[in-house]
Amino acid sequence: MTDRKLVAVVTGGSAGIGAGLCEHLLARDYTVICVARRDPEFKHDNLHSVTADLTSHHDTGKAAEEIAARFKVTHFIHNAGIILPNLLEDASVDDLHILTQLHAGAALTLTKAFLPAMKDGRFGRIIFNSSRAALGAITRTAYSYSKAGLHGMARTWALELGPMGITVNVVAPGPVLTENFWGIVDKGSDREKQLAANLPVRRIGTVDDVTRALLFFADPENGYVTGQTLYVCGGASIGGVAI
Repeated sequence: MTDRKLVAVVTGGSAGIGAGLCEHLLARDYTVICVARRDPEFKHDNLHSVTADLTSHHDTGKAAEEIAARFKVTHFIHNAGIILPNLLEDASVDDLHILTQLHAGAALTLTKAFLPAMKDGRFGRIIFNSSRAALGAITRTAYSYSKAGLHGMARTWALELGPMGITVNVVAPGPVLTENFWGIVDKGSDREKQLAANLPVRRIGTVDDVTRALLFFADPENGYVTGQTLYVCGGASIGGVAI
């Protein structure tokens, strides 16, 4: 398995967790294709960039066709995501539509494009970067709904694809120190400190915390784990933790 040419597509790979994952995969001799609205700031001979707005079904389809025509993808990590936080009174059906396309629709379109190569090679790793918020969180009507849907989709695909050597798993992070987090919680604020104090591990997660979990599921040797959700959340998923 280790002599296989590994080709990973990472959505949202230009920043945050996605960028960290791309760098780790490149260091492990993967060919990496980043799919995001902007190019990554870092360069590497084995890094390719496809710009696309994954909230657009049309853009997603074009990106999927382009990548599948150029590469035999072995790994697909769907990391791209946005939150659209709103209390129930301000949540909208449009929020549901946008996040359905970004989190689930893009995953479906891209996976279907890469699946023939995975089936031909009888090997594949499909990983969703979800969220602890799939279990529920204040102001996360659309986000929790769409991320929870990924968990069910992953379990279904794991059942269908397991006989072909393709695993499907989910990583569900809790609060992580990224620009997305600081877009909601002011950096260094009392609220950030309180969030850390509320977690059993008494700190907020880092990009590397999440990347290590994604790399576990991506490892070609870990073919006996499929249909699973791993919460990388400092204990927030246990219950009774206010985030």
